[in-house]
Order: sequence, then C-alpha cells, then structure tokens
Amino acid sequence: MNNINIGRALRELRKASGKQAKAVARSALMSPSKLSKIENEALTPSLMDVERVLTALEVSEETKARLTEAARKAATEATAWRILRRTGLHKHQDEIRAIEAQTAGMRLFQPSCIPGLLQTPEYTRAVLRRHGYTQGALEKMMGARLLRQEALHDTDRTFRFVITESVLRWRIVRPSMLAAQLDKLIAMSRMPNVEIRVLPLSTPMADLPGSSFVLFDSNLVIVEIPHAEITTTEARDIELYARKFDGFENAALVGEGMRAFVAGLRDDFLRQRERG
Repeated sequence: MNNINIGRALRELRKASGKQAKAVARSALMSPSKLSKIENEALTPSLMDVERVLTALEVSEETKARLTEAARKAATEATAWRILRRTGLHKHQDEIRAIEAQTAGMRLFQPSCIPGLLQTPEYTRAVLRRHGYTQGALEKMMGARLLRQEALHDTDRTFRFVITESVLRWRIVRPSMLAAQLDKLIAMSRMPNVEIRVLPLSTPMADLPGSSFVLFDSNLVIVEIPHAEITTTEARDIELYARKFDGFENAALVGEGMRAFVAGLRDDFLRQRERG
C-alpha cells in the first residue's frame, strides 16, 4: 500500500467501525473538514495524522502497524513555521498535545529557550510576541500552551528535560520575570514525574547543542529549526537523537545540585531588579 491509498483505507476502516466522521475527527484532534480531505485523498496525511486517526478508530495493532508503515514512505517531514502560522499555531499545539497524551516518557533537549511545558505565562507571552502574532492569535496560543502544561500532573507519565545554562540567562523578559521563571523551574523539578537538568556552560562537552528536539517514547522525534519543524519516525534518526540526549543528560546537573545552580542565577536576577 502506498501513500495515495492511505486516505481511502482510513475511510474504509472508519465506515467498517460504524463511527461517524465528526466523532473520529474530534478524537483525533483535527477538524472534520481535514479528515474529509484525507479520506478523499485531497490531502496527504502526515504520519502523526495517520496514527491519531487509527488510534481514534481503535484498530488492531496489526492494522495500525501496516498502515503506519505505509505512511513511513514520507516519515521525515519538514513543515515550515509560516505554514503552521497560516493554519493556526494553536491548532498545532493541540496536535502536539494529542501526541503527548499517547506518550509514556518524553525527553526534551532545549538550547534556545525555556521549554513550553515549563514556561510562566509572562515568559510564554514574551516568546510569542517576538513572532509577530496578532492579539487574538496570541491569546489562542496562550490557552493552548496552558492546556499542554496540564499533562505534567499526570503521574503515570514521565518528563525529562535538559536545558542549557544559556537558556536560563537569555534576556527574553526583564530580570524580575526571569527570576520568577527560574523559581518555577525549581518548583517543578520537585514533581515526582518531572526531571529537569541544567547543562552549565563550563561543562566540557563532546557534542554540540545544535537544535532543540523532543523524543516521544522511542516512536517519534520532533526537531525545531529556525524556519521549520521536522518530524521523523525512522529508527536510525530516533537512535541518533536518543544518543545525543543521553550525552547531554549525563553531563548535566540534576536534583539539589541543579536547584542550587538555578537558585544562584535567580538571585543574580533579583539583585539586578533591585539595582534597576
């Protein structure tokens, strides 16, 4: 089966299941019109689209494996940020939330900014404003981001973050807000299912930080580069990023050492606020 038949196969599976298209679309966190386009082969689905629809249809593992393998023909996909903005980045946040909901263990490396799941509202707003969103789009994105953060309270799932020191020092917001953001990192690092590590600039490194990336179990990697988001399910790619994550994780501070390090940076920002 090739990609051109995937939409038709999904339509046939849905009809055989007796489920209404609206119900399947809702469970797959996509609009009914998007599902219709996929089923009628007017839109080539991404691998994530296929996996979400198959999950909503509750197909057998054998069928799911067969169809997802067919979708792997275009397993590595690059979607330009301008396209995601055009269709609504808050909708893309919902898509990521759907992936996270099906993930038992998430690993994230971030050398650019505080990870979205750990951001304060003020920090999130400052990041989004730098992308030129309208006020309406910004508010939708803020709401979608807050919904995603709720996942951290699901103790059946684990979240492992590695953040570089440069991220903590980057002046995205004024010193007092950065201090509050670092306080939030310290607090969240005490959650039983959340591990936050910090990679100091003084640490000798055998690897280069490159771009931020997220591993969803051992099934999917999403990599962010300045102009696009890249997704891949290829085993060799996943293994590459898993090795990179392990290297960064092993070199980073964790636990009380991490909290003391972050508290020192926070105190520096508080002193800057007082001087200001």
